[in-house]
Amino acid sequence: MTIKIVFMGSPDFALPALQTLAEHYSVVGVVTQPDQPAGRGRILTPPPIKTLAEQLGLPVIQPRRLREPETMEQLCAWNPDVIVVAAFGQILRPDVLGLPPHGCLNVHASLLPRWRGAAPIQAAILHGDTEAGVTIMQMDPGIDTGPTLSRRAIPLDIDDTAGTLNPKLAHLGANLLIKTLPAYLRGELLPQPQDDSQATYAPMLKKEDGALDFTQPAERLANKVRAYNPWPGAYLDWGGGTLKVHRAHAEAGDAGVGQWVRAGKLPAIGTSSGVLVLDEVQPPGKKAMPGQVFLNGVRAWGT
Repeated sequence: MTIKIVFMGSPDFALPALQTLAEHYSVVGVVTQPDQPAGRGRILTPPPIKTLAEQLGLPVIQPRRLREPETMEQLCAWNPDVIVVAAFGQILRPDVLGLPPHGCLNVHASLLPRWRGAAPIQAAILHGDTEAGVTIMQMDPGIDTGPTLSRRAIPLDIDDTAGTLNPKLAHLGANLLIKTLPAYLRGELLPQPQDDSQATYAPMLKKEDGALDFTQPAERLANKVRAYNPWPGAYLDWGGGTLKVHRAHAEAGDAGVGQWVRAGKLPAIGTSSGVLVLDEVQPPGKKAMPGQVFLNGVRAWGT
């Protein structure tokens, strides 16, 4: 019997999962987000999953809402045995969750129940976790609250950013998914309920979340710079504009909160505990540059 799968996903994180599924199963349809304006020219751009699906010759639909009648009609027509979701960007309604006989599985970028929600990768880095990972879970009406099938962890490197950790977990999740599916579809792997008492939540990020608050410790701010690279990006107000901080690290120091100081040849700012040293920054209207280059061009920074 051929297993029919519908895949739902949108960003780069979902690409390895779709590619791997297409190599091992019959993917009868792909659901992704609508094209969105991107770049300075606001050119209408398809989500990465749409591009890959078209390359693989798979049918694609892009509903603004899954509740649209024609969307449900198409899902019923595809008649999937299981729906696989990876960073889709919409909540699945009960009528979708109950459609396939084997339910809906999610490739979630955290070690559930830790970091349920929309930004688990950023949350793991921000909070100084020593490991990250992926969980294959059976979806229910809640937000990442369904029972789990399998998990896999990797060490979280001290230099990892959201940009470097994302592809690591994407490939980890794809490999775990393809190893989990056979036993699950045969009924040999039973979902295990999560321990809700251990749950933490990673809400969706907004651009303003990237503002650096120097009343926080330097270590926390250094984590934030890594967690929010590349998006939403960490920044501070400077020179009447915004100074983006691409790389930074914490050092011991007793500068006042918000005080501009020098850490050797690099710019630094005092925090509630230690100083945040700016390794790479991007001034308004300019390209990113090493902190030393920036400092050399600034007359009034520190002492």
